[in-house]
Amino acid sequence: MEDKQVVDRRSFLGAFAKAGIAGSISLSPLAVAAAAVKEDKAAEPAPYAFACPPYLQNPEPTAVTIMWMSNRPSYSWVEHGETSALGNVAHHAEGGIVDSYNRLHRVRLENLKPDTTYYYAVKSKEIAEFQPYKLTYGETITSEVFSFKTPALKPKEVSWLVMNDIHDRPKSIPHLVGLNKDPYDFVFFNGDIFDYQVDEQQVIDHLLLPAGQAFASQKPFIFTRGNHETRGKYRRELGNYFDGPYYFAKTWGPVHFTVIDTGEDKEDTHPVYAGIVNFDQYREKQAQWFARVAQTPAFKKAAFRVVMMHIPHYYSGDWHGTMECRRLFAPLFEKHKVDLSISGHTHRYGIHQPVAGQHSYPIVIGGGPKEGFRTIMRVKATEKDLNLVMIKDDGTEVGRVDLKSKR
Repeated sequence: MEDKQVVDRRSFLGAFAKAGIAGSISLSPLAVAAAAVKEDKAAEPAPYAFACPPYLQNPEPTAVTIMWMSNRPSYSWVEHGETSALGNVAHHAEGGIVDSYNRLHRVRLENLKPDTTYYYAVKSKEIAEFQPYKLTYGETITSEVFSFKTPALKPKEVSWLVMNDIHDRPKSIPHLVGLNKDPYDFVFFNGDIFDYQVDEQQVIDHLLLPAGQAFASQKPFIFTRGNHETRGKYRRELGNYFDGPYYFAKTWGPVHFTVIDTGEDKEDTHPVYAGIVNFDQYREKQAQWFARVAQTPAFKKAAFRVVMMHIPHYYSGDWHGTMECRRLFAPLFEKHKVDLSISGHTHRYGIHQPVAGQHSYPIVIGGGPKEGFRTIMRVKATEKDLNLVMIKDDGTEVGRVDLKSKR
C-alpha cells in the first residue's frame, strides 16, 4: 500500500492545476527538496532477505526436499550434515543448468541415511545483474541451522497431524499445532487453507510463514487442495510451492495413505466457473487410479488403509461434488476395505462411525475456521493399533477413533 505521507510532486502540482491556481503557486527550493527526499525514501527497496523460512517436503528414508523463498532473484543452495558443523553442499541443477535468478528455491537432498538426524542451513546469494556474459552477485544471506530426522526404512509406527479449513486465518496454524504435545512425523493440510488464490504474497503470509515458524523447518508437511484452492486467478500457480502432486499414494510404516483431490463442490457447468473447470473428468481419472493402487502389494499388505480427502463422500449434503465422490469412491472403498477416511469441508467436526449399507469404516471430519470450531487431529498407528484424537481449539478432546488391524 502506498505511504500516505509521501508527497508526489506531480500529484501535488496537479491538484493545484485542477483548482485553476497553479500559476499563482510556486514551491520553494526547500519544499521541492523535501518532497524529493521523501520520494527517494519511498523508492528504497526492502533489504535483501528470506521471504519465508525453509520448509520440508516429500520425505523419504534417504531423501527430503527443502524449499524456501527470497525476496529477490538469487542463486541458492543448502549446506547440510550429520552434525551442526554441516560440511556438505547441495543445489539443484537440471540439463546442465543450476537453478538461479529465481525467488522460489527447491533443493532435494539425496543419498541420506534412514532414521538419521541431519542438520542444515539454506543460503541465498542475490543476483544483482544477470547479463548474457556477466553475472554480478550481491549480498549472501544465511538461515539459522535447523534439523530433521529421516524416516526409517521400515518404521514400526507413524504419527501425523491433520488440519483443514483454515480459510486465510494464518494464526490458526501455530495455535492448533501448539495444542499437540506428542511427537509426530508430518503435518497434513487437508484443503481449504485459503479462501481462494490471489497471489504469491497470500501463499507466503497465510501458509509458508506461519507453517515455517511453527514447525515446517523441522517437520515436513503435505498439502492437498480443497474446493476453495481451485478458485482465483493464482490457482494454477499454487502447486509450484509444494514438492508433490495433489493426489498420490504413499506407505509410511504400517499405514498406506491414499490422498484424493476431490475438486469443486458444484457442477462444472455452474456459471461461477465460466466454463474453465473439468473436475468431473478429473475425479473419474482418480477413481480409475485408486482401483489400480488398491491392487498393489503396498496397499494389500498395509496394517491400515487410510484415505485423506477434503470433501467427505457422506455427511456433507447433496452438493454435486459430494455426490460424485460418493458415486465414484464409496464402492471402491468398500470393495478394497479402507479402514479410515479423514476429511474436512463441512466446518462441522464429527466422528461418524460405520453405518451398515453405507460405509464400513469411520469417517472423520475436521472443524471449520471460526474460533470454537477449529480442530486438529493427531493420528498414531502401529502394526496393531491406530488411534485418532480430535482436539478443539480450546484444547479439549472432542472425538476419537481406536482401530485394530484386520490384517
